[in-house]
Amino acid sequence: FGLVNHVVDQSGLLDFCYGIAKKIMRNSPIAIGMAIQAVNANFEDGVDGYKTEIKAFGYCFGTNDFKEGTSAFMEKRKAVFTGKNQASPSHSA
Repeated sequence: FGLVNHVVDQSGLLDFCYGIAKKIMRNSPIAIGMAIQAVNANFEDGVDGYKTEIKAFGYCFGTNDFKEGTSAFMEKRKAVFTGKNQASPSHSA
């Protein structure tokens, strides 16, 4: 992967973006939310985005979705994420 991952004609852009969004939405809502928080932290003054990412990553390990994702992988099936344990930790650095 580089700076540019895809080049799409304008006429197909919306459908392509919907395809990426659908792929993302198959993942744990908790993990998606934590990833968004970590990315956004990089744009906040006085916040260490890397530390925020580490905390978010660690938080995800304690969720039901992590257990489900791991079990589904081991059982070679699609995961069914519930989004449980959504209480967001403090990400202040």
